[in-house]
Amino acid sequence: MTLNCNGKILDLSTKKIMGIVNVSDDSFYDGGQYNSIDKVNSRINDLVSDGAEIIDIGAASSKPGSKLINSEEELKLISDYIIEISNNFRNVHLSIDTYNSDVAEFALTKGFSIINDISSGRYDHNMYDVIKEHNAGYVMMHMKGDPDNMQDNPKYDNVVESIISFFEGKMSELESSGIQNIILDPGFGFGKTIEDNFKILKDLSLLQSLKKPLLVGLSRKSMIYKLLNITPADALNGTTALNTLAIDKGADILRVHDAKEASECIKLMKNLN
Repeated sequence: MTLNCNGKILDLSTKKIMGIVNVSDDSFYDGGQYNSIDKVNSRINDLVSDGAEIIDIGAASSKPGSKLINSEEELKLISDYIIEISNNFRNVHLSIDTYNSDVAEFALTKGFSIINDISSGRYDHNMYDVIKEHNAGYVMMHMKGDPDNMQDNPKYDNVVESIISFFEGKMSELESSGIQNIILDPGFGFGKTIEDNFKILKDLSLLQSLKKPLLVGLSRKSMIYKLLNITPADALNGTTALNTLAIDKGADILRVHDAKEASECIKLMKNLN
């Protein structure tokens, strides 16, 4: 699969790594670590050197219990970073992690190519118009509820069937609007129990029936550290194990904090084919 994202070609004939850069002080794992331009530049350099071909930067925390922020507040937090990395990293795909269309618009006009939207357009009805105008890549995620309540006893009859049904409806809506560059994220940890998350991973290959690229974000999440009774800081080994399974079951993009280890997973799994 090849996507033309805001004029940049994203070739998904090989697995890709999306490196995470959080400038929020409230992110669940690396909050406050990348709160200056110099730190962000260094972080991205490291991610790219370790194999990341997509960089996903965001300023709004979406960890359980977090509150939504408006576009004005988000732009104050992220606009300088967008301008800086747009100038410094022209040879990688830049993704903005946002649910606000004004932020998406700003990033796309500066050269970003992908929008990563946890709400799939639910929080800002102008998002689809912005995506279409720029022919951007669009990561849409499944989430039950909102970040501040999504882990309040989520329940499904069948979590995988619910996700597939959700994506079928959203894809129909997007494609009827002329939006084609769609990437699907099942939303591990977003309105799911630990058992739900492992059910999704076990049956991830079923999502290939949707015929869209699959992005998986398992990096250091609670399904790993809570089950193993460790901290997110100690969850790299578990992340690597689950990323390996995700690749085997059809993931096209791994969204990670640790690009080197993810790159090694991809290289090793490639040699099994």
